[in-house]
Amino acid sequence: KIITYDLKKDLVKLGNINCNYDLMIAAYLLNYNIKDDLSVLMAQFGEEVIFYDNFKKNNFVDIEKVCSIKSKFIYDTYEKFNEELIIKEQINLFNEIEMPLIRVLSDMEQTGFKVEKEILHEMKSNIEGKIDVVAREIYQLTGIVFNIGSPKQLGEVLFDKLELAKGVKNKNGYKTDVKTLNKLKDKHPVIKKILEYRNLTKLLSTYLEGLEDYILEDGKIHTIFNQTLTRTGRLSSMEPNLQNIPVKEELGRQIRKAFIPSNDLLLSADYSQIELRVLAHISESKELQEAFIHNEDIHKKVASDIYGVDINDVTKKMRSTAKAVIFGIVYGISSFGLGENLNISKGEADKFIQKYYELYPGVKEYMDNIIKSTKETGYVKTLFGRVRIIDEIKNNNFMIRQMGERMALNTPIQGTSADIMKMAMIKVANKFKEDNLKSKIILQVHDEIIVDVKAEEKDHVATIVKDCMENVYPLSVPLLVELNYGENWYDAK
Repeated sequence: KIITYDLKKDLVKLGNINCNYDLMIAAYLLNYNIKDDLSVLMAQFGEEVIFYDNFKKNNFVDIEKVCSIKSKFIYDTYEKFNEELIIKEQINLFNEIEMPLIRVLSDMEQTGFKVEKEILHEMKSNIEGKIDVVAREIYQLTGIVFNIGSPKQLGEVLFDKLELAKGVKNKNGYKTDVKTLNKLKDKHPVIKKILEYRNLTKLLSTYLEGLEDYILEDGKIHTIFNQTLTRTGRLSSMEPNLQNIPVKEELGRQIRKAFIPSNDLLLSADYSQIELRVLAHISESKELQEAFIHNEDIHKKVASDIYGVDINDVTKKMRSTAKAVIFGIVYGISSFGLGENLNISKGEADKFIQKYYELYPGVKEYMDNIIKSTKETGYVKTLFGRVRIIDEIKNNNFMIRQMGERMALNTPIQGTSADIMKMAMIKVANKFKEDNLKSKIILQVHDEIIVDVKAEEKDHVATIVKDCMENVYPLSVPLLVELNYGENWYDAK
């Protein structure tokens, strides 16, 4: 019987190992503080070990002895952790979701995502040209040539030279973060240009130049999927973070054109409004459930209810406002925060929130109950038993306490959605294997999976993915998946 710590890394580096117990995953579910280095976990049990970062600097360390100590800790600890998982009713989450997912993720990491360097180079030239144009416009509007990327110089230009407002200083000079700049948008046309300049330089450095460093000899990026980073259970991606490729604005979305299939086509399979569907199920809100059962556009329906107009008379702006209200409430946003997001007064935002509560009393009741129970127990659970301890909710500091309440509201919904996605990925990957298909899952981004598809398997893959994702777990409302094919990631979305 093989027991290990960080099985996914072992599978990627060493190939298949007949191991079904990963101590790192168990420790993560039991809310221990963990990192890649087992020493971090061992320290919590009073074990004296040399941390990996130190050990690289000390060639005199007896590596065989360190490995022996760590191996003994894994062997001595796993039964205790297993008992804890059983007592805390997390053993099914461990055995049926997290452990099988390791093999799916290791396969995704080894397969990788093909990237066309030439497309990145073309975009890079284009963005560099745009940066030069915007920089010249900024110099013209301010009447001075300066380092736009320097917060210190920018602050001096905006607050001393142009005197746009009374600037707020920190130890490095005036504050020039996005929030500060957004408040000055109406004061001077240069602000809009500065925000555009920042966006362009970020696209250039982080993505167009940054991504190229990660393309290996096989022409692919092999991102690392982190299973144990988030407190909600969501997967994250690193080295590089492919979940963070911009999606909100067109120029950033264009980067996805560089991501192409190794086979013939890319399939994007995206859960439709999964978090709101989970909310309808968990809160048992009859009104929300009915809307999803009858396949109504939930944002349009809420806009119709809030504004008191016929659903056919709902404008794009009304729908957009309703969407912000729905998600704001789900994530515990205040009327002040909602007002800032929608650029309306706190009073108007308050009216929207109160109207929503009147229309969907089941949601309001769920929210009140979850905050009350979290204050009593100190933790929340997802539908599948994932536990998140929320000490913040009992903090004396009002701001920290509010943050704890937002976590209590958000975690059961986001965590359950993440668990459903993980179950779906396992089901899809197993079915591909069972049917001996060459198509593979290569990326997961929150509510979406990307599949690298062989052309002759296209219809078969679509059937498998839709069936597995929509029927992975029975909620009180249907789960819906939108499928899109494309010759690159941009077109598949």
